Amino acid sequence: MSDAIQVQGLHTGYGETIIHNDVSFEVRRGEILFIIGGSGCGKSTLLKHMVGLIEPFSGSILFDGVDLVTAQGAERQAILKKFGVMYQAGALLGSLTLLENTRLPLEEHTDLPEEACDFIALMKLKLVGLQGFDQHFPSRISGGMVKRASIARAMALDPSILFLDEPSAGLDPVTSFELDRLIWFLSRNLGITFVIVSHELSSIVKIADRVVMLDKGAKGVIAVGDPRELVRTATNPRVVQFFTRGEA
Repeated sequence: MSDAIQVQGLHTGYGETIIHNDVSFEVRRGEILFIIGGSGCGKSTLLKHMVGLIEPFSGSILFDGVDLVTAQGAERQAILKKFGVMYQAGALLGSLTLLENTRLPLEEHTDLPEEACDFIALMKLKLVGLQGFDQHFPSRISGGMVKRASIARAMALDPSILFLDEPSAGLDPVTSFELDRLIWFLSRNLGITFVIVSHELSSIVKIADRVVMLDKGAKGVIAVGDPRELVRTATNPRVVQFFTRGEA
C-alpha cells in the first residue's frame, strides 16, 4: 500500500508556544487513520496544518510527493482538490438546503451546469443515506444527519482523501455506530483514504486501520500502529492509560 500523505519533521505552534516538535508519519492510501490523544495534545491543530489552514514553523506535508507547505498557485490548488474536509460542527450553511450545501463546492470550483451540479449533489446525499432530505435545512434534521450531509459535501468534488474532525462528537451511541459504518463503507467500497481526529475509543478500536497517538507532554507522536495491537502490547503508560480508560 503506497502513501497518500507523508508528514515529515513538522514543527507547529502559536507565537512562542510549541505544540508539535518534529512530528513525522505517513497516511497509507485507502486506509482509515485516526489521530488520537488526550486533550490539549494538538489533534485538531495537526489536522488544520494537514489541510493547509495553518502554516507550520517548519517541516513538510506531502500529497503524492508534492509539498502542500511550499506549493503555490495552480500546484497548491491541485493538492487542495485531492481532499475534502468535515469540520466538527458540520459547518453547513443554515440558510441553504442540504442540496444547496452539497452542490456548493461544485458551483465554486467547476463550470458544470446547474442540472449537473444538482444531479451530483443528489447522488452524494444518497450515498450517505440522505435521499429524500435534499430540500431540508440543517436546522430541521438530526445531529447525525448533519454529519452525514457534511460528509456528502466534502465528497462533492470526488476527493481521494477525507479529513474528519471529531465526527462522532455530540452523537448518541447508535448514531455514532451508524456513522462508523458509513465511514467503513466509503473506505472499503470507494477506496477513500480517511484521516480522522477523534477521542471516541469505541470508534477507534472498531474501524481504524492504524492510529497516530499524540501526547501533550511529548509535543509529538508517542505511538503509531493498529489500535487492537496497541491495546495488547503497548508499554508506554500514556498509551496504556488511553486505551484502558479512554483518556490520557
